Amino acid sequence: MKAILLLVACVFFTHLTRAQHTTLTFAERLGYPKGARVVIVHVDDVGMSFDSNEGAINAMSKGIATSCSVMMPCPWVPAYVHYLKDHPQTDAGLHLTLTSEWDNYRWPPLSGKPAVPGLVDKEGAMWPEVEDVVAHASADEVETELRAQIERARQMGFEPTHMDSHMGTLFATPAFLQRYVKLAIEYHIPVMFPGGHNTLIAKEGDYSAAQLQTLQPLAEQLWNAGLPVLDDIVSKTGWNLPEGTPETDTSLQQFKTRKYIETFAAIQPGITYLIMHCTQPSDIFKHISATGPERKGDMLAMMNPALKKYVEQQHIILVTWRELMERRRKYQPGN
Repeated sequence: MKAILLLVACVFFTHLTRAQHTTLTFAERLGYPKGARVVIVHVDDVGMSFDSNEGAINAMSKGIATSCSVMMPCPWVPAYVHYLKDHPQTDAGLHLTLTSEWDNYRWPPLSGKPAVPGLVDKEGAMWPEVEDVVAHASADEVETELRAQIERARQMGFEPTHMDSHMGTLFATPAFLQRYVKLAIEYHIPVMFPGGHNTLIAKEGDYSAAQLQTLQPLAEQLWNAGLPVLDDIVSKTGWNLPEGTPETDTSLQQFKTRKYIETFAAIQPGITYLIMHCTQPSDIFKHISATGPERKGDMLAMMNPALKKYVEQQHIILVTWRELMERRRKYQPGN
């Protein structure tokens, strides 16, 4: 996650009473064995393009990825929702989107400029950077757009298993974060939120234990509303091939598989959200983004039997948001 995550949390929660300390992970609170490493292997950016859809489908149907999230303002959403209707057990959520980051391939807010002028740049698309959204958009506009994205999904017959935040924008200010949590509780949809030991987030962002502790009260609020909560998040998975390495499918798969084995080895007990971007890039994708090889490597690693074998040998439990929510329903709020 971006550095702003914990900075926001510190400001937002300093006035709240610290949640009662518990030695249990959220995985254990959901009934998983003590010390279990429970991982959601998650694919972002579905619906962004045809290539993104294909990558997610391959990573989940032919590989070990267990979950994905869809960018509702993007043009290839209908195709993926049609796929979901034919594959209803797919664990798919909403990648709540407030930015449009590519130079030549862009999308506007679903709400339209008259309803959310602060979310629209001079090209009529969403702003390209998180900082632009913070500078121009109000929390009311953000909530309006989030509701539009949730309602479009439901209108299409797509009931999301969870929600998360594209580019971490909803963690950029206390007001945005408040609306994110508000809608999670109102719609009773789980959200990506790190409320446990946060070991790998701390390493990614060089955060102190005191900073991370400030996340606990909001985590308990979500838990007490009957929603599952994460113990940790891993988002820095955008590794590029070492300089001089030929860019082939074999080299991409082998390199990315090694990096994911290192990542799985570092995961601690609890529920961890492992984020990646799986794409099957066509000749068109290079005109959208230069990240095609990196994203293809993610997909190929997920499809590698060697990675599946490693996960099984290490007794890592791969789960979906749907499974977490089913377990949470068995407990009364406050357990």
